[in-house]
Amino acid sequence: MNGQLKADTIDLMARQSAQLVSLSALTHFVSPRLSGPDSAHVRLLAESEADLPPILVNRRTMHVIDGMHRVHAAYLRGQSTIEAVFCDCDEAEAFVLAVKANVAHGLPLPRSDRNAAAERIINSHPEWSDRAIASVTGLSHKTVGAIRRRASGEIPHSPTRLGRDGRERPVDAAEGRLQAGRILSERPGASLREVAREAGVSAATVRDVRDRLRRGETPVGPARRGGGAPAGVTGSEAAGTAPVPPPREVARIHGGSDPGPDLGELVHSLRKDPSLRFSESGRTLLRLLDACTVGPQEWTRISENVPPHRVESIVTAARECSRAWQDFAAELEHRSGRQASG
Repeated sequence: MNGQLKADTIDLMARQSAQLVSLSALTHFVSPRLSGPDSAHVRLLAESEADLPPILVNRRTMHVIDGMHRVHAAYLRGQSTIEAVFCDCDEAEAFVLAVKANVAHGLPLPRSDRNAAAERIINSHPEWSDRAIASVTGLSHKTVGAIRRRASGEIPHSPTRLGRDGRERPVDAAEGRLQAGRILSERPGASLREVAREAGVSAATVRDVRDRLRRGETPVGPARRGGGAPAGVTGSEAAGTAPVPPPREVARIHGGSDPGPDLGELVHSLRKDPSLRFSESGRTLLRLLDACTVGPQEWTRISENVPPHRVESIVTAARECSRAWQDFAAELEHRSGRQASG
């Protein structure tokens, strides 16, 4: 998310042209300000002769994500319309954008409001890391961690955290090592990067796990267990004398006749990644992928309703789309290979 998540309101303002929208069409404010608008700041904006930047509005709901004070100032000026830039997101995403915008510019957001915003984001995005939430709220990651611990009884727990870079890592480092051990035992020829990606750990960790397995030791060393074996590890495993636990089933993209993961579930998982959701190119990619999640029955229904005189054109278009996706996948693999070798 680092750099990616920052492509939120600033990115939207830069990439999209503003449109005039009726003030009466705006239905609600998505604001982290618990005390509501600051009347003195509203008057200051209303009396200013400077052109104010456009507000940010959620197209789905017409809720104002950024620009509450500008809207109130427009009413004071007697305006009936205001310039706005639109985005398309759910309410949880809208709140994150609102917090980021209020922290980044305009009237400073009080610390108490930022603390409350962090707790709300922890509830809506429990898989986000403390540093990721800190980058949104303008708090330190230690403060976010303290807020998470206080709210731990009220929020859903996730075995992984999404970092600012969009990578998912296990909260329990021991579990990540055990998963790497399972994968190496199942596929001893797998590359370090491949195992690291599946287990959610670094390549260096995978190398250490592989070396430990070659020495007949458990993937998790005593120093990393805090003096005791991690959950699910028996006493004999802690001593390094037992085999690695049986592998868990890992979803894979299918090749040939091998069953692969459900595309809908895969895209749903990608939609949780803030490094995709909060960049324009990421949202475009998710929309394109989402269009491919139509099930077999739906494809059959669509094919049965294609006009006969358009079958040839649609077949050509479908094959061109397939070719475009294949080229895109090849480009990603090539780029990933270059980065790995560089």
